[in-house]
Amino acid sequence: MAEKITARAKNYPQWYLDIVKEAGLAQNAEGVKGCMVIKPNGFALWEKMQRALDKLFKDTGHVNAYFPLFIPKSYFQKEEQMAEGFAKECAVVTHYRLRSVNGQIEVDPSAKLDEELIVRPTSETIIWRTYKDWIQSYRDLPLLINQWANVVRWEMRTRLFLRTSEFLWQEGHTAHATQKEAEDETRTMVDVYRTFAEEFMAMPVLVGPKTEAQKFPGAVETLCIEAMMQDGKALQAGTSHFLGQNFAKAFDVTFQNEKGQREFAWATSWGVSTRLIGGLIMTHSDDNGLVIPPRLAPTHVVICPLGRNDVERGPSIAAAEKVAADLRAIPRDAFYGYEPISVKIDTLFDKMPGFRYAEYELRGVPVRVEIGPKDIEKSACAVARRDVPGKEGKQFGVPLTSAAAHIDKLLRDIQTSLYNRAKAFREKQTVTVATLDEFKALFPPREEGDEAGAEPLKFVYAHWDGTRETEDMVQKEYKATIRCLPFDGPQEPGTCIFTGKPSARQVVFARAY
Repeated sequence: MAEKITARAKNYPQWYLDIVKEAGLAQNAEGVKGCMVIKPNGFALWEKMQRALDKLFKDTGHVNAYFPLFIPKSYFQKEEQMAEGFAKECAVVTHYRLRSVNGQIEVDPSAKLDEELIVRPTSETIIWRTYKDWIQSYRDLPLLINQWANVVRWEMRTRLFLRTSEFLWQEGHTAHATQKEAEDETRTMVDVYRTFAEEFMAMPVLVGPKTEAQKFPGAVETLCIEAMMQDGKALQAGTSHFLGQNFAKAFDVTFQNEKGQREFAWATSWGVSTRLIGGLIMTHSDDNGLVIPPRLAPTHVVICPLGRNDVERGPSIAAAEKVAADLRAIPRDAFYGYEPISVKIDTLFDKMPGFRYAEYELRGVPVRVEIGPKDIEKSACAVARRDVPGKEGKQFGVPLTSAAAHIDKLLRDIQTSLYNRAKAFREKQTVTVATLDEFKALFPPREEGDEAGAEPLKFVYAHWDGTRETEDMVQKEYKATIRCLPFDGPQEPGTCIFTGKPSARQVVFARAY
């Protein structure tokens, strides 16, 4: 176990923060409460996520654009649900100039804005005001646009990556000629998110609609992907919203249809953020540090040549360079994002081998290769897989001539293994209850800070009567929320365990981040 990292079983929240810090992913920003500095290791991971997601978006016909950071307050007023939903989170710009008075910097009272500006918490309002100018005819539709941006939601209680006052994300905003096209788009994009989560992040997710209480402000329907973290809590990892004609009506976005009639456009929006990095950490990492699925790893393989002096190190370095060249020459395919395998050769001989190994284990490099004088004598190397720490995950005597092919297969095996392990954990931690007493036992009272040393929670399937009143009561009494109504979950009607009223189907309850 890495000494710098608290054990998960001892204090899971602290374990998470230790991973973020010691793996060099991010830190709290100085002087700006609730904001974070994403460090190079963390940003390299975000860039890998960006590239993979961007390709999935473009493969489904979307293009990128960029819209202003500042949004007139009146735009939010036009969409009242949006204004109400984000009112407590908004940062507001009231002045546009500072001045120096007796050596002190202060706001210039004469530079007050005619209209206050909201620092974007999301961009539906300003984008749909722009779409009013872009959309005139059915020939202008569908409009399939995504933007990569930062947003600000002034959070009071923050945690790096999971919830910060400013974060990075992508937000898609599309306009369509028919309701069905927009509904299909909403489903298409939640499926894109599912594909990314499961095939790239190796993170199994539940997919389905949110309840009326949990949906996005201004949406007709919100679809989501929900993942289970290793403490049994849920993480909402992505959302896709069918917005109906709400925003088109608010901003008077109409088009002439094929019959020459004017009608309002149909809308969707969808987004994921840097909280995915938090989800990746909490899905796969262990007490030794970060674990990264190979498809998203900034560095796939680190090769550590060994030797006590230059005479011994020379052949090891030469062998390392040959293995690295063989790895980079492997045909580029979808698994690696059509990029070469990323290989690093570590020649920090002033550090002990154990220190070097532990450092790459801490940072989550999927495969480590060791080549020393004894390996050179056998024309072989040792290969260690990050997802299986210790001797169990290390193979000795791998021939140098076939090492690249061996590692290529191992990287693909690690990706599959991580997904299967996470899915098995979720299945183990998912239960169905038929009574309120069973439900209560699974969601005991827990105050802030009680997570330390606590047993993992569970996803709980139970019948619910469909009312907002019951949902609010469960959240207040048990700190549990309905995460979604899974498309592939049980559909049989029954009786609500809270009220005894009829229930259309079972839903998933969990505590969540």
